[in-house]
Amino acid sequence: MVKLNIDPKAKALIFDLDGTLADTMPVHFQAYKNILRDYGIEFTPELFGTLAGVPAVDTIRKLNEQFGTHMVPEEVGHFKEGEYEKIMYKMKPVEPVVELVKEYHGRLPMAVGTGGYKRLAWKTLEILGLDKYFEILVSAEDVKHPKPHPETFLKCAELLGVQPEVCQVFEDGDPGIQAATAAGMISTLVTEYYEVTIGKDI
Repeated sequence: MVKLNIDPKAKALIFDLDGTLADTMPVHFQAYKNILRDYGIEFTPELFGTLAGVPAVDTIRKLNEQFGTHMVPEEVGHFKEGEYEKIMYKMKPVEPVVELVKEYHGRLPMAVGTGGYKRLAWKTLEILGLDKYFEILVSAEDVKHPKPHPETFLKCAELLGVQPEVCQVFEDGDPGIQAATAAGMISTLVTEYYEVTIGKDI
């Protein structure tokens, strides 16, 4: 397995959560699939791939546009999060990224920047035993503009007290990489460091 590296310029590390620290994508996929079946949408791994890192409410809006459905985004988004919470104990850590967190804990300041809800994000970190490594977590409720807008990561940098250009962001999705680039940060795509298992039974 190729080892993830820290950029020599990096003075702070910012991690996306779902698909980056936690291999939650198979769990999110299953939750969407279970919920969207009732609305006549066949949720495929390919479709899910186009929505990586997009908050649930915005995902439902995009699906309405795509399929001509009339789901209430807030309502269906919360149904999906409820379904996810029921099965989230099945998630696994993304080992190469988690190793990095443990290695640099106490050496570089670190934060989590996620498109998920705060309560579930902290619960994810607890399930994986990572909550003790982070004090700063910026979630969907903390920003007006989700990824690919840079606000999530800029807020992380501000709370860390570090300039954006010396923050290294670890991400698994295009919206997150776009957000990091727009924030002027160093970005690292982590998907080449582990096998994605979306679509398989969890």
